[in-house]
Amino acid sequence: MRVVVAEDTMLTREGIVRLLESADVEVVSQVEDGAALLRQVGLQRPDVAIVDIRMPPSHTDEGLVAATRIREEHPETGVLLLSHYVEPSYALRLLEEHPERVGYLLKERVFDVAILVDALRRLVDGETVIDPTIVARLIGRRRREDPLGELTPREREVLELVAEGLSNRAIATRLFVTERTVEAHIQQIFAKLRLAADPESHRRVLAVVAYLSGAT
Repeated sequence: MRVVVAEDTMLTREGIVRLLESADVEVVSQVEDGAALLRQVGLQRPDVAIVDIRMPPSHTDEGLVAATRIREEHPETGVLLLSHYVEPSYALRLLEEHPERVGYLLKERVFDVAILVDALRRLVDGETVIDPTIVARLIGRRRREDPLGELTPREREVLELVAEGLSNRAIATRLFVTERTVEAHIQQIFAKLRLAADPESHRRVLAVVAYLSGAT
């Protein structure tokens, strides 16, 4: 696996690089800003770009803007966005247009090498990865008419795992049930939320998360 790391804080960047190298992930380039990131992705064609959302010069959404361009110009390259804060709107902004090979993790997660490498592998496989904290925030929102009101506790549990990007098999393993049981729960969830079930997992995640993230 070949990775580019874009992070303007030197200590954080070097920490991520060392973790990746310890897991035999090849870091082909390290950069500090969005412009350099785009150049290196064009030159190196990595499997995944790890991108801090807030980078120079304004430290607002430069990383997100660069990530959007990467998904448009190099669709074979996955993007893993990093943030110190829970900012669901940023993740959803990218997911709405480019659901495949996109991930969003809080920075505190990436220093667990197992979580980081698992996220990268899932992105290379074309999946979507969303930090569980962000999923919980979205599911915790309430509208005047709560769209989750009809779901059973087990269906809510399955929905949270679906929104994190887990496959049916992975959900079955996590919950100690059969894959067929998970499929039945998911069909019920989509029916109750009036969402058309799509066989492609990334579309399913996008539909669920986008629906849950609407105005409160």
